[in-house]
Amino acid sequence: MEDLKQSHSLILKLGLLSRSFCTSNLISISALSHFGSMDYACSIFHQIDFPNSFQFNTMIRGHIKDTNLDEAIIFYNRMLEMGIHPNNFTYPSLLKGCSYLQRLQEGMQLHGHVFKIGLQDDVFVQNSLINMYGKCREITKSCTLFNQMDDLDKSSATWSAIIGAHVSKEMWGECLDMFRELSSRKDWRGEESVLVSVLSSCINLNALDLGRSTHGFLIRNLSGLNVIIETTLLDLYLKCGSLETGLSIFERMKMKNEWSYSVMISGLAFHGYGIEALRVFSEMREKGFEPDGVVYISVLTACSHVGLLKDGFTLFEKMKEDKIEPTIEHYGCLVDAMGKMGKVTEAFEFIKKMPMEANEVVWYSLLGACWVHKDLELGEKVAKKLLELNPQQTNGVYAMLSNIYTKSQRWELVSLTRRALVNPLVKTHGFSFVEVKRKVYKFVSNDTLWAKCEGVSDMLYQMQWQLRFEGYLPDLSEVFLDVDEDEKRERLSRHSQKLAIAFGLIHTSKSSSIRIVRNMRMCKDCHVYTKMISLIYERRIVVRDRNRFHCFENGVCSCKDYW
Repeated sequence: MEDLKQSHSLILKLGLLSRSFCTSNLISISALSHFGSMDYACSIFHQIDFPNSFQFNTMIRGHIKDTNLDEAIIFYNRMLEMGIHPNNFTYPSLLKGCSYLQRLQEGMQLHGHVFKIGLQDDVFVQNSLINMYGKCREITKSCTLFNQMDDLDKSSATWSAIIGAHVSKEMWGECLDMFRELSSRKDWRGEESVLVSVLSSCINLNALDLGRSTHGFLIRNLSGLNVIIETTLLDLYLKCGSLETGLSIFERMKMKNEWSYSVMISGLAFHGYGIEALRVFSEMREKGFEPDGVVYISVLTACSHVGLLKDGFTLFEKMKEDKIEPTIEHYGCLVDAMGKMGKVTEAFEFIKKMPMEANEVVWYSLLGACWVHKDLELGEKVAKKLLELNPQQTNGVYAMLSNIYTKSQRWELVSLTRRALVNPLVKTHGFSFVEVKRKVYKFVSNDTLWAKCEGVSDMLYQMQWQLRFEGYLPDLSEVFLDVDEDEKRERLSRHSQKLAIAFGLIHTSKSSSIRIVRNMRMCKDCHVYTKMISLIYERRIVVRDRNRFHCFENGVCSCKDYW
């Protein structure tokens, strides 16, 4: 910065400030370089009597770099007032600022200006608009702009913007469909941003095979993988149930940052490897990386998943020593750990002593523990707390309470809670995804559409016959309806996880693993069922439910029946 100031002094002495070339370079270096200063850039700019479009654009870019959209818009308005026409370098910067800060209203106003000035067909501006609407979660507008463009004008940046827009909206399947269309184009050579978006979609859909092929594409087309891509790959393998590959990538990483360690600890926690997560946590500290609140959530979750309650409380105290103020999420991890161990009364007392009011997530965690451990009396107290906390959202509480009554065979109370539901017909259905030949298939519990899948009905019948031969008895307590036993067995047999397993057994080779993602916590019956299927059919079945991973092999689950 000192060298810049000396150059500025020399230009003033020589009387060259009036020359556009000199002032433009001074502003550019001051506004855009990593050592620059926007205050200094403004002081230079205000000395110019008649600034040009390049100088205005540079000031706008500088303010956007500092995420100061309001100042950038002030310069844009001044530009218009002086009669200087914005160009195709002006709007991408402003729209980028709207994207960062999700300022949709300003973005739409700028879109209107683009039409007035006649830049609506400019590729740079179109790409920026697609990206802006995508980041602001207006996916329909992004798609409309994309579809209006000529195919020949769609550059790698265009595809990156539209795929990123789908990722922002969590439309993972559509993102992969667009990637398949893009990768079929002969002129595409691979863009890092696109591939990171694809990997994110693979993570959320548990599409490991497609993720592996994307990994191969990265290796073939990029000279080296930076720490961001390597950590994204690490996240992919850990969240898709391939712990061994994830550990291998982590050990081979030449550069690791706080995010890399956080992802590794979280992955180990999700797989139920609490001791290993604590080891990586210790290694992180030894390498000089200070854990933040997010890392502490991961390591406390790891303790919760394997019953390391004492270690959890030790870490909680250590966190305070590190001057990290515990949040409701950290307290929630300890409540969850106590609940899993059946210490529901202790968890209730712990919540009452918390320095902040417990939120719905914490109370629901305890209510779920009351259901698992059949504590009817405490479950009613917790349900009352939830109803007081949010009187407008009662359906979830009554549904959970109804399940607790059902487990206790209190049918008269089940009837009362069912009648209390605002809309008993509206409920979240369980569903499961399974990946077969790089395509992801969705199965919904008790949905008749599964019968249309070739062979699924026959495979379900074959599986049930084999299970009965091995002594399997359905856990009818998992059906929360007062119906006869035949109806309960029928409903249990159509759980989405079982449908997905049947489809996977039909359409994958015997040597391959079946990988399933489900939206809800796995029920006890599905857990026993899947253990026995893994033994009978000699298959490795990996299931990711809402809480953690379960790896079934040879009749045993990696969770050791603790989840």
